[in-house]
Amino acid sequence: MTKVLNFVIKYRLILGAIFLIAAVYVNIQSSFWPSFVLYFVGAVLVIGHFLFGPMRLIQGYMEEGDMEGAQKVMDSIWFPGLLIKPVRSVYYTLKGNLAMVHQDFDEAEKHMKKSLNLGMPIKEAEGANKLQLGMLSLQKGNFKEAESFIRQAIRAGLPDKENQAAAYLQLSSIMVNKREFRAAKEYFRKVKALKPNTPQIKDQIKQMEKYISRIPG
Repeated sequence: MTKVLNFVIKYRLILGAIFLIAAVYVNIQSSFWPSFVLYFVGAVLVIGHFLFGPMRLIQGYMEEGDMEGAQKVMDSIWFPGLLIKPVRSVYYTLKGNLAMVHQDFDEAEKHMKKSLNLGMPIKEAEGANKLQLGMLSLQKGNFKEAESFIRQAIRAGLPDKENQAAAYLQLSSIMVNKREFRAAKEYFRKVKALKPNTPQIKDQIKQMEKYISRIPG
C-alpha cells in the first residue's frame, strides 16, 4: 500500500494529465457525463500536486540518508507558494534541513524562519525547528540569540529525548561561556539523566564532562 501511495505521489501530476487527456477524448467521442469521473480524478490529482506536494517522499529520502534524492524531489516543487500553509511550513523546514546538510547556514536560517512564521502544524515540530535555529545561531557565535531559541524550543516541546539532550547540552555550553557555572552543571545533569543514544551527543557529553568536572562547586 505504501509503495502504491508513494508511486501516486511521485507521478501525481503526470497521472492527472493522463486522466484529463482521457477525459477530453471520452467527452469528444461520447458526451460529458461518461467523462465526468475522468475529469474529476484528473483534477484531484493535478490540484493535489500543487496544494500538497511530495513532502512524504522528501521525508522518506531524508530518513534513509539519501539527500541527493531528497533534493531532486524538492526541486520538482515549482510553485511552493501554492502549497497549503501547513504543508508550506514543512516544505521550508525540509529545505532548511537540506541547506544545513550542505553547510549553508545562512540559507538554512532563512528557510527555518519562514517555516516558523507560517506556523508549525505540530507543536513538537515547532520545538525542533527552534532548536535548529538555536544551533545555527551558535554556529555564527551569536550566543544570546542561540540561548533564546533553545529556551523557546524546550518550552514548545521537543519530539524525543535525543533532541531534549541536545538542547540541554547546548544550554550547558552557553552557561559555561557566560561563566554561570551552577546553571551549566544543572543543565549538564539533565543531559546525563536523559541517557541519549546518539553517538555525536555521547561524544559531546564526554568532552563536556572533562570540563565540567574541573569547575568548582
